[in-house]
Amino acid sequence: MSKRVALTLVLLLVAAGVAIATSSTAESASKQTSASRMLVGFYDDESVFGRTDWAFTQLKSLRANVVRITIDWASVAKRRPKAAADPADKAYNWTAIDNVVEKAKARKINIVAAIYGTPRWAGPAKNRLPRKVTDLRLFSFAAAKRYSGTFSVEPLESEAEPKVLPAVRRWLAWNEPNNPVFLKPQWKMVKRQWRPQSAYDYAKICSAVYAGVHSTGLAGEKVACGVTGPRGNDAPRSSRPSTSPLVFLTWLRRAGLKRFDAYAHHPYYGSRLEKPATVPKSKKAITLGNIGLLIKQLNALYGGKRLWVTEYGYQTLPPDRLFGVPYAAQAKYLQQAYKLARNTRRIDMFVWFLIRDERRLEGWQSGLVTVRGKRKPAFRAFQTMKR
Repeated sequence: MSKRVALTLVLLLVAAGVAIATSSTAESASKQTSASRMLVGFYDDESVFGRTDWAFTQLKSLRANVVRITIDWASVAKRRPKAAADPADKAYNWTAIDNVVEKAKARKINIVAAIYGTPRWAGPAKNRLPRKVTDLRLFSFAAAKRYSGTFSVEPLESEAEPKVLPAVRRWLAWNEPNNPVFLKPQWKMVKRQWRPQSAYDYAKICSAVYAGVHSTGLAGEKVACGVTGPRGNDAPRSSRPSTSPLVFLTWLRRAGLKRFDAYAHHPYYGSRLEKPATVPKSKKAITLGNIGLLIKQLNALYGGKRLWVTEYGYQTLPPDRLFGVPYAAQAKYLQQAYKLARNTRRIDMFVWFLIRDERRLEGWQSGLVTVRGKRKPAFRAFQTMKR
């Protein structure tokens, strides 16, 4: 994943209310309930797909119970399938994902799978709305069917009989659609007025993934939409227009999005001087410090959907001189962020990015392990967090 441009630019569940408990006993009980239900883990495709055995050894040591992965539509389906709803279509190559899903099951770690990336045969670019959203819906169905927990694949030479692939029950629709890196265009002139086109296009993307996954008819499937980045400039005439989270969410409703199971967000800090609880000065940012504003908006527009934090992290110095914090501060902030999430009754998932630092300095250095393989203090901090 590329560095967030200077970071500062960068089905149905039971609705849970946000009413504050009226007694200390009730408040304590609610916190215990939140802690027990919240999934905690990591998002690190480079490690999980590139160094799978190593990654899952770290995840187990870290006591992670969830790992986020990307199902890259453009990579799985490099050519148009003849039977798009059939996960066994010869155009599909699920090998890498099968391997990761099986490793996760062996380690008793849940998967949350993000479907992302328009193939060239389906649209003009990976970060564009497919020409026919039906293609995305059928691919989402095929993915959910393959990882339904009942789908059999042909055995390898070393295996005696067909094997059943593990189940995936948690899904994400796309990634940071309010960021032009992942979805273009962000804004469009309509009837002489600017509107966030990203919200209109994403409403179609989210609906397609939701419909595809839930078409399997399997119990317990959950599709989270949004998956929004922490901030946006709402400046359609700028050189890099993006959409702020609350504006994006408001326009999603106007664009007609009605059905999803949970809302996902990435509440990253805005500068190295911000702690997890710091309230951002900008109204165009949603971090952990003002996550209540997002929850309030969800209440007003969608009646209290659950919230998943599917990406969060603090970079370290060394090596990042611009956004990095000292190793000790990263460990401290990790624990503070986790506590904030745990004590927010609406949050069901907290995912840290990454396990291991990216090698590129222009990449991301929020891992709990350095490029050289040395564990940072945050590794132990994560291990010992109260679950």
